[in-house]
Amino acid sequence: MTEQKFEDALKRLEEIVANLENGDVPLEDTVKLFKEGIGLAKVCKNKLQTAEKEIKKIVKDNDGEFQLTILSE
Repeated sequence: MTEQKFEDALKRLEEIVANLENGDVPLEDTVKLFKEGIGLAKVCKNKLQTAEKEIKKIVKDNDGEFQLTILSE
């Protein structure tokens, strides 16, 4: 199975939310969509957390100049 892209997971999650908010979904399908949505929300959360760890942070050096540093654990 290939790794799902954040944008694809978010788009599908938005579709699920719209379907559930519409209220015309049978109960069995509602449960399936809800479970899928929970999984997609976890995918999105994990990808955001990973991206946050990799974001470059602007910091001032001793000369007052800005430089980019990579945040790491």
